[in-house]
Formats: sequence, structure tokens, C-alpha cells
Amino acid sequence: MEDLMHRLPALFATVVWPFCRFLAAFAVAPVLGEAMVPMRVRALAALALAVVAQPGLPPLPALEPFSVAGVEVMAEQILIGGMLGFAFHLVLSGLLVLGTLVSAQMGLSMAVMNDPINGTASDAMSSLLYTLFVLLFFAVDGHLVLTQVLARSFHVWPIGGVGMAAVSLERLAHGVGWVSSVALMLALPLVFAIMVIQMGMGFLQRVAPSLNLFSLGFSITTVFGLLLMTALVPALPEHFGRMMAHVLELLDGMAVAGSAT
Repeated sequence: MEDLMHRLPALFATVVWPFCRFLAAFAVAPVLGEAMVPMRVRALAALALAVVAQPGLPPLPALEPFSVAGVEVMAEQILIGGMLGFAFHLVLSGLLVLGTLVSAQMGLSMAVMNDPINGTASDAMSSLLYTLFVLLFFAVDGHLVLTQVLARSFHVWPIGGVGMAAVSLERLAHGVGWVSSVALMLALPLVFAIMVIQMGMGFLQRVAPSLNLFSLGFSITTVFGLLLMTALVPALPEHFGRMMAHVLELLDGMAVAGSAT
């Protein structure tokens, strides 16, 4: 028992730094980082992964966890884990931006629903696409992919090493612009089709001014937008796979850029 008590500080030092990286990733990652997942569950999962990943970790620095250097290493692990979790959040952000654009064109942006679990407000299309993202994320084992990326990151950015280079962070910042381009490309057919309908309703207003096109046009635009969404939703799983592949390529590029520096 006394021998175990003497070994506890060393065991704590080997677990605390991987635990910080796993917990930071789970706090930012999509689905796992939402308020519907309790913090205790995330912390327990991060602790379990930190213990399980011990045999595959590179040599850890001989530092005291609560020293100045140890706190710096801890902050570095939180930054790396947060950046890796944020990279997977780009896919969800692209779908949510798509839902916002579609709702604005269909006239459903005024119907905002409050989410009591996450404490956020979203429109109908964004809620639909979020539900679809959750199903696809677990269907393709996105949580396992995230865990594999985190386990590999200890070899790319070892604990106590040089940390994440500025070039890697710059690549991740450029990935934020990719979210807007993906959402715009997916929403462009629907936006163009609804614009054509609205132009046709404008011509109809010139021909028959007695028609109340404010109420009639709103219903036609909404129904036609829903029909277009029924054609778009079956194609989203394929686009989801491409977006996940792009995120993994982005992380590979960050790893190559970090190792090159």
C-alpha cells in the first residue's frame, strides 16, 4: 500500500496530460460536446481513453504536473485537443449553414424553435439537418474516427514537444472558409429554383393584380422548397462522406505541416 502511495504521483503525471487532450476534444467535438451529453460522461470517457492509450503513447516528459512547465504542457494539450475536435465540427457547421440558407429562402426562418437541452434556438431546416448529421455521424462511426485521430495525434504532436505549429493552425483557420463554400454549393440549386419561382410570381402579379400573391406566393414557395428538400436529403449522406474525408485530409495536412516545421 505504501509503495502504491509513492507511485501515485507518477501515475497521475502519465494520465493527466492525455486526459486533458481527450477531454478538450470531447468538449468541442460535434454531438459529444453538446449540452445533452453530461460533463461527467465526457470526463469519464476521457479518463478511460487516457488509461487505455498508455501503452501506445510516446515517452512522456519528466515534469511535475503542477509546476510551471507542467501547466504549460497541460494548456498545450487542451489547445491541441480543442483544435482536433473543432475540425470535426466544421462538417456540422456546413450543414447548419445550409439549413439557415434554405430556411431563409423558403420563408421558414421566422419559425424558430428553442432547444431546452442545448440552450440554443434554430429553425426547422437546421434542426432537420442536425438530426440527420447525428444519425450519419454514428452510422459511419464518427466517434471512433475521432478517437483514432486523437490517438494518432500523440505521435504527431507528442506531449512536451514543440506543440502545434502556427502553420497547422493557419490551415485549420482556412478550413472555416470551406464551411461557407460547402453550404453555398449545396444550397445553390434550391436558392436558384426558388428565385425562379419568385420571379414567376412577380410576372403573375403584373398579369393578374387582383390576386393576393403575398399569401399565395408564401405557401407556393414553402411547398416547392419542401419538395426540393425531399430531393436534396437523399444525396446528403454522400456529401457527408466527402466532407468527413475533407476534414481528415485537412488534419493530415496539419500533421505534415507540423512535422515539416
